[in-house]
Amino acid sequence: MADLSINFAGIISPNPFWLASAPPTNTGYQVQRAFKAGWGGAVWKTLGEPIINTTSRFAAVDFNGKKVAGFNNIELITDRPLEENLKEIYETKQLYPDHVIIASLMVEPTQEKWHEIVQKVEAVGVDGLELNFGCPHGMAERGMGSASGQVPELVEKQTRWAKEVATTPVIVKLTPNITDITHTAEAAVRGGADSVSMINTINSLAGVDIDTWQTIPNVAGKGAHGGYCGPAVKPIALNMVAECAKNDRINVPISGIGGISNWQDAVEFMLMGATGVQVCTAVMHHGFSIVEDMIDGLNNYLDDKQIASVSELVGKSVSSFSEWGNLDLNHQVVAQINNDICINCNKCHIACEDASHQCIDMLKDNHGNDILRVREEDCVGCNLCSIVCPVDGAIDMIEFKNGKPPMTWNERQAAIGSVASCDVDLVK
Repeated sequence: MADLSINFAGIISPNPFWLASAPPTNTGYQVQRAFKAGWGGAVWKTLGEPIINTTSRFAAVDFNGKKVAGFNNIELITDRPLEENLKEIYETKQLYPDHVIIASLMVEPTQEKWHEIVQKVEAVGVDGLELNFGCPHGMAERGMGSASGQVPELVEKQTRWAKEVATTPVIVKLTPNITDITHTAEAAVRGGADSVSMINTINSLAGVDIDTWQTIPNVAGKGAHGGYCGPAVKPIALNMVAECAKNDRINVPISGIGGISNWQDAVEFMLMGATGVQVCTAVMHHGFSIVEDMIDGLNNYLDDKQIASVSELVGKSVSSFSEWGNLDLNHQVVAQINNDICINCNKCHIACEDASHQCIDMLKDNHGNDILRVREEDCVGCNLCSIVCPVDGAIDMIEFKNGKPPMTWNERQAAIGSVASCDVDLVK
């Protein structure tokens, strides 16, 4: 059995699966239940000045019969008194000393406020701090959350204030509601962050009721933008983790967050540079017990790959994640339809005719049966047919040897530039 423990910025966790700061980590009762179920750590629901939450506050986006493809909330940070939370953090840590408790923090952007809350929270024995610069609603209107997280200078300054008094590792949680998350990640590192976590929720409106014309959710007939999370945001989160992991100036561990629902998702995030992961929506949908399958699945995967430690996965795919200009323009794949498996639903043909390159022909075989065949010379290898096909194995994307040497766009442009430069020299 593989070693699932991780060392995250000096914090030792029994496994890479942590609960994100959210409703499932609102109380000591919940976090203790989570640890009993097997979660390695928990980021306590964000602590700060007392707030008042609304009802209703959650909404989900269902898609094609699947419940909770995405999840929207307009809930704020904890609405429980700070002292009550601190008491429960202390009690939980005493009961589960080998499990990780991270305190998520959000206060007004002043040095005094950050010093005060850091010292109060560390006094009860937390393993680390997570500075919440990501929440996009409610708190942002007060100058906190993503209002700070969208300004690199504020991220750097507030991180430095926290680090001035912190004795435990400081994680900076970043907002995705920004053009380039690497700018704020770099700012956090300049401020002294021991690690970064990403992503927080994405600005969103879950929907509109077409009968009542009210937003979903709404409070007494009025709605507001909220934070979007769940499986639908995973590709966005994975890209942002990868962008930071390949940036040499962001030389701190990354905690991956966003749409992680199973062990396979966790492996993807770790391959793209995350040292550990945080989960929220999947727990809200299915409960704490999902971690059992996550642990078992990860163990089996590592054993099958003959990998001794989960930490060996971290960053293994980062080197393969580059820029478009570095992709080989002469590499070619084409679709191949396996008519023995094909059920003749014709979805591939329709997709290719209406939305791609019209290279799938509907033919008859020698026995008069309907078959589909790809004209390889016209196929651009877009993958659309294989994506829409409902039958596994009916369409394969295979490499087509065209005899051309590898050439990227950057290499092409450099060659063109060299020729142009030579022409100029000849004219001179």
